[in-house]
Amino acid sequence: MRTLYQKFETLLQNTTTDFKRYLYKNVSWESRMVGIIGGRGVGKTTMILQHIKEKLDSKKALYVSADDMYFSENRLFDLADDFYKNAGEYLFIDEIHKYTDWSRELKNIYDSFPTLKVVFTGSSVLDILKGSADLSRRAIIYKLQGLSFREYLKFFHNYETEVYSLEQIINNEVKLANIQHPLPLFNDYLKRGYYPFGIENEMNLRLGQIIVQTLESDIPQYANLNVGTSRKLKRLLSIIAESVPFKPNFSKISEMISVSRNSLDDYFSYMEKAGLIGQLRNETSGIRGLGKVDKVYLDNSNIIFNLVGDKSNVGNIRETFFFNQMRVKNDVISSSKADFIIDNYTFEIGGKNKQQNQIEKDGKSFVVKDDIEYGYLNVIPLWAFGLNY
Repeated sequence: MRTLYQKFETLLQNTTTDFKRYLYKNVSWESRMVGIIGGRGVGKTTMILQHIKEKLDSKKALYVSADDMYFSENRLFDLADDFYKNAGEYLFIDEIHKYTDWSRELKNIYDSFPTLKVVFTGSSVLDILKGSADLSRRAIIYKLQGLSFREYLKFFHNYETEVYSLEQIINNEVKLANIQHPLPLFNDYLKRGYYPFGIENEMNLRLGQIIVQTLESDIPQYANLNVGTSRKLKRLLSIIAESVPFKPNFSKISEMISVSRNSLDDYFSYMEKAGLIGQLRNETSGIRGLGKVDKVYLDNSNIIFNLVGDKSNVGNIRETFFFNQMRVKNDVISSSKADFIIDNYTFEIGGKNKQQNQIEKDGKSFVVKDDIEYGYLNVIPLWAFGLNY
């Protein structure tokens, strides 16, 4: 256990607290069990270390990673037991999906140590409601997405910008203090600004590794899939990446990658949860998230540039950005007349020469234009939607 504490102290010393993710202030850190899930590389580990460093007595806290060699010979429950008996109060477990039978162990820890507070992080492919133990009644679950354009401005360039509501954005109330020309920064964000590690060198190499690890390790491990299935997942992601945007023909794709229709639905679901794709659904019975899939996008524009490079379709990039940024706080569905619907508002996405003949002039329809610095009337600059979280 001494080695675990040494690793924890080293990580804590190297953690900075000057920039915090949008989710940080919303987490109920004092709850008995908290889960933070999200795709690889979006900043889950940094966020929990920041909380320990700023708010807790490190002598009463312990951070461990579930893929540590320690757990090849020791159980998570036994660690929690020792920690609790030595007056430990806050146990943080990173990458819980790397630990076999994680849900049962967490359930037993929760039930056995009533004053111990546990925070765990995991891949977003985890289904907290499934597994050998249902944690839904015990754990509060949060999902962390990658950087918004607003967060990128702060983290990469130290520009402070407030969060704007959807209503403020469509009323063209967005103001960027100290930024005269947002478009160069926005274009840089589209290529490397979604992941915090984009600020470092070798961004494309690291993102490529994340994509491969997600397809070859995270999804197969969670879903008990074999090596051959990971190759089919790669093929499926390649088909989506090369489409503009991708309107799924499930029968045709089933033939192309030699899988059943039911398996294909599962593959799409796994890839969506893992942060590789986003599925845009239509409205069905008013039940959120249960509509028919109308379009499939890569999850964010950084993945587009990583997989397709300069061959990326600009229209696809624009729609991907809008869908990615707005889904954090809003229920985004497809529109039969335009591109997207949020609440009662309709949005058509395009370049600076985009016309308004596809949308209604009803005060609730908007043209979202790339390549413009500022909006007017019902025309909104695309970058402004990146300030919603």
